[in-house]
Amino acid sequence: MTNTNTTLRESSTMSVNTIQQLADQIRRNVSQVIVGKEQIVDQLIIALITSGHVLLEDVPGTGKTLLAKSLARSIDCGFKRVQFTPDLLPSDLSGINFYNQKSGEFEFRPGPLFTNLLLADEINRATPRTQSSLLECMEERQVSIDGTTHVLQPPFMVIATQNPIEQQGTFPLPEAQLDRFLFKLNMGYPTTEESISILSRFKESKPLESLLPVADPSAIAEAQREVVKITVSEDVLRYIVEIAERTRKQEEVATGVSPRGMQALMGASQARAALSGRGYVTPDDVKQLAVPALAHRLVLKSSARARGDRGAAERLIERVLSSVEVPAEPLRS
Repeated sequence: MTNTNTTLRESSTMSVNTIQQLADQIRRNVSQVIVGKEQIVDQLIIALITSGHVLLEDVPGTGKTLLAKSLARSIDCGFKRVQFTPDLLPSDLSGINFYNQKSGEFEFRPGPLFTNLLLADEINRATPRTQSSLLECMEERQVSIDGTTHVLQPPFMVIATQNPIEQQGTFPLPEAQLDRFLFKLNMGYPTTEESISILSRFKESKPLESLLPVADPSAIAEAQREVVKITVSEDVLRYIVEIAERTRKQEEVATGVSPRGMQALMGASQARAALSGRGYVTPDDVKQLAVPALAHRLVLKSSARARGDRGAAERLIERVLSSVEVPAEPLRS
């Protein structure tokens, strides 16, 4: 089937406007399947071009898997879905060396980690040992098996899902694992009008099956290389640092935002600037992404956790944002 859409491919140079065009095409394409959720889609695109990973948390049936599949089809990349269960082993993800009797040698059989976009469905149902097997590939983009390092081809992104309601038989993600996710996002239920649109759209067809790509992995990899060149002024850097340091001084917080968290917020802000067609980061870029980028990195004290308030960390970040002075945005011609 011929793709009637314009497919963006890698060029020798990619400008901010080209990154913005790339993001716009992916956004429009995903919207053929996903109704609403524009902010979630934008944040996924930001994570994609920042080489980040996303944790989607919500009840079943809110479109988490469909969203991941739509994004993968839009960029024409490799996609693997793994259902995490208590009996899932690390080797089930990374692959194994098996003995080939015909050749008389060991051969490597790669697991589902060797893809571009990995959907780790219900990640908190796997044991901590299996969860930790994702740490190296998420951070280093490589997998070590029997002393041999296998490099994952870019772009590589993990979209993990978890159900916040059913906790029986689950293993909460450790702080070290949570810190590897750029964003933690909540899908949320659709509005009444969005629900009607969903029913109308899926009544006679499945839009995902006819979704065509509008970009390819090489264009995404090029955008990832270019987005780090977006200018971040010293005032904005100080703003990010002040937000992080203020989280460490909150009474309810045992562990505040780490340097990794600050870097994540800076990178995400650079991507948001590019999506807006700007070559520089504004304080508003930082402010808009602070909650999804930082809230899941906070470790609250036992007294705060005991209250079982799932939105406590998000509200704490919002309180910090309201207490930190926003630097003036410089005038630009």
